[in-house]
Amino acid sequence: MTENLHIHRLLDEAFAGVELTPDTQDLKEEVRANLIARAAELEESGVSPEEAARRAVAELGEVRELVGESATATETDAATPRRGWDELMRRHRVKPKPGFVVRAVVWSIAAVVGITLGILGATGVLPIPLGAQIGLFGFASTGLALLVGDSLSQETTMNHPMPQNRAAGYFLATLLGAFGLGFAGLVAFGSMPLWGIVFAALGIIAAIILFSFLLASQTNRHKAWTRQMVASEPPNRFEREPETAARFGIYTAVIWIVTFGVVVALIFTVGWWWTPLAFLAGFALMMLVLARMLFASDKR
Repeated sequence: MTENLHIHRLLDEAFAGVELTPDTQDLKEEVRANLIARAAELEESGVSPEEAARRAVAELGEVRELVGESATATETDAATPRRGWDELMRRHRVKPKPGFVVRAVVWSIAAVVGITLGILGATGVLPIPLGAQIGLFGFASTGLALLVGDSLSQETTMNHPMPQNRAAGYFLATLLGAFGLGFAGLVAFGSMPLWGIVFAALGIIAAIILFSFLLASQTNRHKAWTRQMVASEPPNRFEREPETAARFGIYTAVIWIVTFGVVVALIFTVGWWWTPLAFLAGFALMMLVLARMLFASDKR
């Protein structure tokens, strides 16, 4: 996607009449980069480039207030940083919409009911047929996925709402992963034959790959005031180096593909009770890779 050129014109108009000191110029360039990223997100959701630029600049708010907040935040950080953060949190607080709160409660109840009844059926406590058990775990997975997707598409105090198509991607990744874990649970409890592990592996691997892609390609959704407050914090290496985040996603997918291959081999050789060791080994290896890539020294 090409850079949105409307941003530059609208940003210059917004800063018209503001004295461009070195600090103000630095702020303007930081705002420019964030506006370009925000406009790109809006364009992904189907908004025209010109309208995306207008919306991004409108979300910025009054430039003079922004310049004043930047100076105030700098002074406050030097003396009482926590008090300045709390004050900005109160000023920019976004109350959850009643409809979202109701939906979140409904999705959560669906997930809890589905998981509870599914486990009771898989363990034989309740006489629930296998097909109904699969349906219950599917019901629970859908509830969890809807909760994740709906939450990401809501505006919060610190973040802009995620575009609908990207939130739908997180919905699908959650659905696949949760449903895959449900199949794994049915196999572990002995309610489903061993071939059910194939469906579990497909769902979980697909979820890991999709989550890795979404996280590696995610752009900054932080609001302007949030970016000002966290500017002094050390940046996340995955945000500085998208290529590192992409490599981590690939390594993670390979680790779990190999892990599930080992799980299948263990099931058909020594028995399924050895499979938790394979899962633990895969998780430990993934954490080691994460620590190595996220906290390694910056060679640049």
